[in-house]
Order: sequence, then structure tokens, then C-alpha cells
Amino acid sequence: MIREVKNDRPSKFEEFLRHLEEARKLQDDILKYGLTAADLYCEDVDGDWLETWGDDEENTFVESVVNFLESNDSVAVKVRKQLKDKSLQEIATELENCLSFGEEEERIFALKNVLVGSVTSGSIYRDVSDDDEIDLLDLAEELLEKLTEICGES
Repeated sequence: MIREVKNDRPSKFEEFLRHLEEARKLQDDILKYGLTAADLYCEDVDGDWLETWGDDEENTFVESVVNFLESNDSVAVKVRKQLKDKSLQEIATELENCLSFGEEEERIFALKNVLVGSVTSGSIYRDVSDDDEIDLLDLAEELLEKLTEICGES
């Protein structure tokens, strides 16, 4: 299957020029009005915007992961099948937490533990065979690759 790539350089250039003009206007307003220029650009200067900084980015990532999990991607299908008792939002949040680990190996094992969560039931732990363990590690590695791609897109 051949994938066509749209050449949107002119639109990106126009968008860049628009952002450049907005930045120039902001700079002029700061020079003209000083700190009160913040009132022109911020609706709620005295609000809790600093405390909630970055919340939109996190929600965007979780939404991107949910969209991925809803797709027909083979990894997404395997994850949905493995974690069929959990909502996609819940899965996405758990997967996001797994990415907070520093080392790649730690992230893979954290993802595997999320996937194994479907094999455990309450306080009763069902043994996972060696073949299942290997399959879960392979799936965790594939999932980490997909999540890394999603991080790059968000």
C-alpha cells in the first residue's frame, strides 16, 4: 500500500509567519504597556494557571493513547484483548505511568506488569507460564515502541 504524503510546506510557512507576527505584536505590547500587557493576553492572570501548567499536555497524551488503543493496530488489539476488563482510559493512564521510569528496561517491565494485571485476579495469582511470560515481554517491548512514537507526536 502506497501512502501519499501531502506537501504542506506553504501552509507551514504561512503558519510560521503568522506566529512570528504574533510574537512581534506581543513584544511591542510589552514594550508599550509593560507588565500590564499580561492582561491583554491572559484571561485569568491571577488564577491558578501556574498550578495547572502542563495538565493539557498530559490529557493530550492520554487521549492519543486511547486513540491508539481504539485502532486496529496489531499491538493495540493484543493490549485490548489482554486487558479486556479495563476501560481504555484506565489502560492509557496506567501506560502513561509506566513511561515515567527512567531506564528502558524498567519501562518494559512496568508495561509487562500492567499486562500481567489481567492475569491476576483479586488476591489469587494464577501462574504465568514461561511462554506467556515471553509473549508478554515481547508485547511490552512492542507497546513501548508504539508509546514512544505517540510521545513524539504529542
